[in-house]
Amino acid sequence: MSRLPLIQPDTATGKAADLLAGVQQALGVTPNMTKAMVNSPAVLEAYLGFSGALGGGALSAPTRERIALLVAEENGCDYCLSAHSYLGANIAKLDADEIGSARHGQSAEPKAAAVLTFATAVVRTKGGVEEADIKSARAAGLTAAEITEVIANVALNVFTNYLNKAVDTDIDWPVVRHHTH
Repeated sequence: MSRLPLIQPDTATGKAADLLAGVQQALGVTPNMTKAMVNSPAVLEAYLGFSGALGGGALSAPTRERIALLVAEENGCDYCLSAHSYLGANIAKLDADEIGSARHGQSAEPKAAAVLTFATAVVRTKGGVEEADIKSARAAGLTAAEITEVIANVALNVFTNYLNKAVDTDIDWPVVRHHTH
């Protein structure tokens, strides 16, 4: 049971109603995470802005989903792991092996593997990566823009992980549980 109210689109008012209507229109569903976020319309607006801006960046949707899977696994967020397992398979068209590998910072695709290696360093060090991590990412072909976006995608996913864990958001996706470390 979610620890904060999940604001329903049919009872929301004002800015909250407008934001939830936009989510419904864009996704065809209104995930419980967004219903929890809209307790503060500013939070949902910030999330949508950050996520939307990164969606227009240098990293592809499958790459962003891989980062989300990695960060959710690292942070033990079953809501996000469930959501991104579903989105990774059905929207980004990642196969089951890639979804499983991404959870552990790996990929059969060399560029995606380099992204995930760097993302793993970012999440595990809470941003305190070493010079060698940046050099390895560059040597693997990541541009400065891609490196910057990996950091941003990790941060965005840490936010959603922390929010969903703190609120204990009811999972409204096919449930996937993290592995205990």
